[in-house]
Amino acid sequence: MKNNATRTERDSMGVVDVPQNALYQAQTQRAVDNFNVSGRTMPVPFIQALAMVKYCAASINSSLGLLDPQIAEAITESCDEVIAGDHLKHFPVDVYQTGSGTSSNMNMNEVVATLSAIKCGMAVSPNDHVNMSQSSNDSIPTAIQISTVLEVESRLLPAISVLMDAISVKEDEIGHIVKTGRTHLMDAMPVTFGQELEAWRHQFEGCYEGVVFSLKGMKKLAQGGTAVGTGVNAHPQFAALFATEVSALTGIRFEANPHPFNAMGSLDATMALSGQLRNLAVALMKVSNDLRWMNSGPLAGLGEIELEGLQPGSSIMPGKVNPVIPESTAMVAAQVMGNDTTLGLAGQSGHFELNVMLPLVADKLLESINLLSNGLTMLATKAISSFKVREDEVEAALARNPILVTALNPVIGYAKAAAIAKKAYAENRPIIDVAEEETELSREKLEALLDPYLLTRGGIADS
Repeated sequence: MKNNATRTERDSMGVVDVPQNALYQAQTQRAVDNFNVSGRTMPVPFIQALAMVKYCAASINSSLGLLDPQIAEAITESCDEVIAGDHLKHFPVDVYQTGSGTSSNMNMNEVVATLSAIKCGMAVSPNDHVNMSQSSNDSIPTAIQISTVLEVESRLLPAISVLMDAISVKEDEIGHIVKTGRTHLMDAMPVTFGQELEAWRHQFEGCYEGVVFSLKGMKKLAQGGTAVGTGVNAHPQFAALFATEVSALTGIRFEANPHPFNAMGSLDATMALSGQLRNLAVALMKVSNDLRWMNSGPLAGLGEIELEGLQPGSSIMPGKVNPVIPESTAMVAAQVMGNDTTLGLAGQSGHFELNVMLPLVADKLLESINLLSNGLTMLATKAISSFKVREDEVEAALARNPILVTALNPVIGYAKAAAIAKKAYAENRPIIDVAEEETELSREKLEALLDPYLLTRGGIADS
């Protein structure tokens, strides 16, 4: 049975009824009442990072003699619990809230204040104690930065590495097999599976490097700018001390942004990271589509590879098995590209001294990181690592490929080669048989010129 018991809380605007057992107070309840929009609360990594902000601020304010040590200790202990994943149900504010994230900031201040008061037996103010030396305007951007850096370094970069490693192993396994290359989805000169896989791997290596580079800007924190970038109500050393404190807490080197006005009024570093996530999504879409095409058929498509069968593919067609993993990762890529568009629009909302779409930025940026981390690992372990080459199909298609005649251009000319290709295609015959009939070249010479493996290495010179 639902418990509707409430208690009364007061803020600067008056009194509010709050659920009896809620750790939050009046301002959070106002946000819950006002922003009944999506049912989506702020991402957990963001909530944990915001607790880190409060932890570090309390520690610094205590060391500077600005905050009672007992209250500071209670605050840091309470923040530790939130960082560990406790009390998450007490952060109910919708993503689509006030653009500064003030509601989420006060939600954190109130929860930590309630917990801290219980621990130290003293009155703890959400504003005067937990929020000391801070504003929503610098704490929320900082929480976005900390959470995204932590998620990228602990999850996304390892996931890219897992995929690159899986591709590398597959290169060693099947790299020697020659297949028909394709441009415009049409038959082209031969390549090896190794060459195609190497192209995939290099694409993800470039994405990895781009993400790492973009983190440099994300590690320059807005904290210390307080309300508008001037640092009002914060100790002059607060920004530098905060960077040192949060670096020790996370094990990642952060630094104070030397330009706090820029850090709060714009989201350039965040947009740069989002752009790199979009690039990664593009690479993921490309490889997913390549896998789907190569797996197509198996009888009426390309049928070059066989992806691992993971589940029935149809509710009506028995025996049908679909490329579900590449399909899933392609949808991940599509969502991340859409998120980048959303983030770009949000980044434009830096009006004077503050961006006013910060909660949306946190939600979409962390969603993209989460989706990519899971999607990359899934593609690596359930598609790349386990697909098999249908060598008989690959060899048969290669033998019939009329485009092999390209290797004869330097010997017989483009026009003659084109005529041979058209005849071979029309008669569904191997190019070497038609070329032997239509030219004076010996079979031995044609075999040397049309050797598919040698053509994947650039061919051999005419002698």
